[in-house]
Order: sequence, then structure tokens, then C-alpha cells
Amino acid sequence: MDSRHPDLHPLYDEHLATLRQRADAALARGGFDHLVIPAGHPRYQFLDDRPYTFYVNPHFKHWVPSTKAPGSWIVYTPGRRPRLVFLQPHDYWHAVPEAPAGYWVEHFEIVVIREPAEARAHLPADPARCAILGEAEWAVADAVPNNPRAVLDHLHYHRAFKTAYELAMMRVASRIGVRAHRAAEAAFRAGESEFGIHMAYVAAARQTEADLPYSNIIALNEHAAILHYTEFDHAPPAHPRSFLIDAGGSFHGYASDITRTYAAQRDGEFQALIDAVDRAQLGFCDGVRAGRDYRDLHVHAHHVLAGILREHGVIRMSAEAAVETGVSAVFFPHGLGHGIGLQVHEVAGFAAGEDGGTIARPEGHPYLRLTRVLAPGMVVTIEPGLYFIDMLLAELRKRPEAADIDWDRVAAFRPYGGIRIEDDVACTTEAPENLTRDAFAEAI
Repeated sequence: MDSRHPDLHPLYDEHLATLRQRADAALARGGFDHLVIPAGHPRYQFLDDRPYTFYVNPHFKHWVPSTKAPGSWIVYTPGRRPRLVFLQPHDYWHAVPEAPAGYWVEHFEIVVIREPAEARAHLPADPARCAILGEAEWAVADAVPNNPRAVLDHLHYHRAFKTAYELAMMRVASRIGVRAHRAAEAAFRAGESEFGIHMAYVAAARQTEADLPYSNIIALNEHAAILHYTEFDHAPPAHPRSFLIDAGGSFHGYASDITRTYAAQRDGEFQALIDAVDRAQLGFCDGVRAGRDYRDLHVHAHHVLAGILREHGVIRMSAEAAVETGVSAVFFPHGLGHGIGLQVHEVAGFAAGEDGGTIARPEGHPYLRLTRVLAPGMVVTIEPGLYFIDMLLAELRKRPEAADIDWDRVAAFRPYGGIRIEDDVACTTEAPENLTRDAFAEAI
């Protein structure tokens, strides 16, 4: 999908109308007259003139598909056309942001400035009447971000419900990620190192590491047991056994988050374990239905994965006992998933409502990132896993339940590290839309 595709016009029109409605309600709730959103500024490394990678304020890119506009601002006043104060400096040291163009610009009053301080003249006169969303160091003069809780709670809660425009962006992000995943698998099959696989991914995605929504996880063999493994060995292992890749793509500020696991030996026991997790994962994806409590889906996943461990001879106890005693959490120590959209881990995963409040995690599941009841428009990840993590296994050996573990089976699977399979799934009024599987089907 090209950013100038004519079909984006009606989608963006509807999207902006939705944002304005939400902003109107949030400002009324907080008692403010204006919503002001800075894009943000680059940070510099300590004692150096090298900037860290700039990442735009997610509230900014919610309104405009511009992720590289540091020093710019959005001003929205109910009943008025939103204003974009766009910083386009005179600079021959760095690339200057291109002038705003495309399907969305007609909806904004656009003011171009040359110096960051010039923005103040185009912001509301009284900062006390403004809800300014951002970090304190992004202030210009007396326009200092105040992040009013009532405004943020309302906006964050409703951000879970994606517009048709946002879903279109996320479908493209999924296709970008899948294209790169295909290249990464091919590199693994060709015997590349973790670094080599990563480079194949970046080339196929046609996105730099800074453009990707998060740091790639490229894990061979035992490294797959490290949940957030972001180191890259430059030499391939002498005996490649397994490959876990957790990597996504970005499009107009929206993310995809995709994980796959591959066995070097396609007909071995580890492949059979991958296939079992894959079948289970598809069942969990089908559970992304309106009215389903995500906490219940997570606990259900524990029971199913414990059953897989039993079927494959890793545990001898029942699935129910494995969940009740916490044994299942040794092999599946993270949450089933999270919200996704403008951020990989979308905000308000625990929000009780638009007025704030928190929905607690289930007892014994401290790493679950989403506790809300699913509703149409929500997009969530479904990422079950089974791992053989030395630290957790060592702790399990000290417990009474150790007698119900086949440690020879554990030793056999340990060199493979672990398995994770992750899709991005949209909850609809009918059957779930699996953005990831659809993208893989298109890529064949």
C-alpha cells in the first residue's frame, strides 16, 4: 500500500474524526481547552554530540503518519481544524524533514518553522488551558508537558480500539515483517550466523534497525531460551539445531510483532513439539473473540501447553496439576500476549475503563501484559511458548514436583532452547482476523 493510495483518504477521514471525538471527550473530562502534542526531540549521549535514535511521541503519530519530525507540534482545539507546527530547519549537516504531503495534509492547518523556539508563537497563549502530552524536556518556553491523568486515561483506554485506517496500516506492517521472516528462514536454512540472518532480515524488510519496531531477536540453538536475546553471534554454530526469530515491521508508525521457531531437522522430535505448539497457538488465536477475558485465555493457554508437555513426555503430572503448582510457568514463563498498534506493547493493557483504574493480573502470572476483556477493534498478540531455561529448571529441581519431571526428556530438548510462535490478531464482530497468518498466506 502506497501512502498516496486513494483508498487511504476515506480511511484517514474516518480515523481523524474518531481522534477528534476522543480528544473532545478527554479534554472535557480533564477541564482543558486544547490538546497539544509535541513530536519530541532527539537525546544526545553523555559527553558526546552523537544523538540517540529519535522515536516520535506515539500521540503525535496517532494523528499524522510522520515519524521523523522532531521539534514539530500538533494543536487541536475542539471545533477547529487541527494545526501542525512543522519544524523544517535550515540545515546542511543533517537531512531536513520533507514538507508534509499526502492524503492527510488537507485536514491540517500547516505552519512551517525554522527554529524549535518558533513553535511557541503557534501554540495556545495560556498553557494552563492546555493538555500537553509528552516529556518535560520537550517544552518550548512556558509550554511544558503536564500529562493530565484524566486526559491520558481516556485517550489510552480508547487507543486499544483501532480504526479501519489503523488496521490498514497494521496489515502493511505485517506484510513487511512476513517478507523479512521468509528471508530470515532461508538464511537459517543456508547455514548463516545470527548476524547473517539479521542482515538478511533487515535487507528484506528494507528498513534500518532504527526503523524496525523493536530490536530483532535472532536466536540459534540454546539462545532461544533467552526470552529477549538481542546479541548476534557472527559465527554460525557448528551444529545448527533450532532457530527462533521474533521480529516485526513498521508502516506509518504502526508495528507488527511476529515470532516463528524452526527446527534444522524437519522430521525430528523438536519439530513435532513445534507443530504441537503451532496447533495450540491457532486455537488461542481463534479465542480472540468479543467478550472474552484475556486473562482467561492466558490461563487456558497454560493448561493446553501443560498438556503438550505431558504428551511429549516432559512432565508426568496432569495439566491441571502443572498449572496449579506453577510447573507450567517454568516452561511458559511469560504472558500470552499484549496489545499492539502505535507501540509494540500498546498502552492501557490493564485499564479498567476510560476513567482509569487497573484490572489485576491473575495470581501467579506476574508477566501478563493484558488483562482487559476483548472487544471489536482490539488487536492483540498471541504468543505461547515452551522453553528449557537453565535458571528456572534449576529452581524446579529443588521442588517436590521435580519427581514428576522426566529430566532425560528435558536434557534432550534443552539444546534447542525453546519455542515461541506469535501472531497479531484483530478482534472483530465475527471471526478473528489473523493479520500475521494472512500475510504469510499472501507471501506464498
